[in-house]
Amino acid sequence: MNLILLGAPGSGKGTMAGKICNEYNFISISTGDIIRENVAKHTTLGQLFEGYISKGHLVPDELIIELVKDRLSKDDVKNGYILDGFPRTVAQAEALQNFAQIDKVILIDTDYEVIKERILSRLTCPSCKTVFNTKTYFDNKCDKCGAKLSKRSDDNEETVKERYSVYTNQTEPLVDFYRNKQKLAVVDGNKTIDEVFEEIKVILQEG
Repeated sequence: MNLILLGAPGSGKGTMAGKICNEYNFISISTGDIIRENVAKHTTLGQLFEGYISKGHLVPDELIIELVKDRLSKDDVKNGYILDGFPRTVAQAEALQNFAQIDKVILIDTDYEVIKERILSRLTCPSCKTVFNTKTYFDNKCDKCGAKLSKRSDDNEETVKERYSVYTNQTEPLVDFYRNKQKLAVVDGNKTIDEVFEEIKVILQEG
């Protein structure tokens, strides 16, 4: 099964992708992680991406589409995958149809104030990508791999507001796009991690 997770930045897409992969043995493909890896390694693409990310803007469609198309050509995705962070626009969704078959689209519907609180208190493991919240986790090391946790440079209130605005204007039309194709399912992202995951499991079991 090939899935797409939709939701505003901070809605919990990455966390849910990880839990789904652990439960169902899917491959998670996060365009955000791929982009940040390129930025960290100072690749040519990374330098292009950094200019957009630092301002909270979306990376242009043509760059992201080629990035995803290349990733989906790898052998490890043949048994099923989750796309996290792509598509973000209808244009990307239309392009995706040309090289991928998507079975289900899950929208994690989350209020802005909840998202802001989560992002401003978020820490990420640079090694295994596990996300922690400083309001519920009080160590500075990952409890899975022991790596030192870090705060993403774009996790600040100004960028959160800008990214949410971009999401509302450009990404929300995807909801109607996939609803019209009868592939959309919605879960309440304001709930706890375990509650959201239980809703997702019901959706996946229904097929």
